[in-house]
Amino acid sequence: MESIRETQKKYCTGAITIAIFIGLFFILAGQKPVGKGLILGTIFSIINFIIMGETLPLRIGKAKNKTFLLSLGSIFFRYILLAVPLFIAVKFEQYNFISVIVGIFMIQLFILADHFISLITATRKKQA
Repeated sequence: MESIRETQKKYCTGAITIAIFIGLFFILAGQKPVGKGLILGTIFSIINFIIMGETLPLRIGKAKNKTFLLSLGSIFFRYILLAVPLFIAVKFEQYNFISVIVGIFMIQLFILADHFISLITATRKKQA
């Protein structure tokens, strides 16, 4: 359980930090809806990632029916959660729809970038 929290902290901290800096850049460049949308999407992405990590141990070692219902309920709830920033972006012009979508994928993008950087550094160490 502790390793899940460490992983969540690592990726969530990195994703929100990048989103804030990029969002601040867009806000200062006069593109407030893009910056605000990126930050909004990232916040909901982080909440989704935390919920996924918290419900994972609940499904281990349970009966098949109970595991199925917990998994289905978790997925359904997380889809509704991720629809909230999309709904906000459609309703309010203060948020750019595309940047909200990018923000929703910020955790996944950060995880991919982290693994890609680890792969490059491991390859360079082998060559040296």
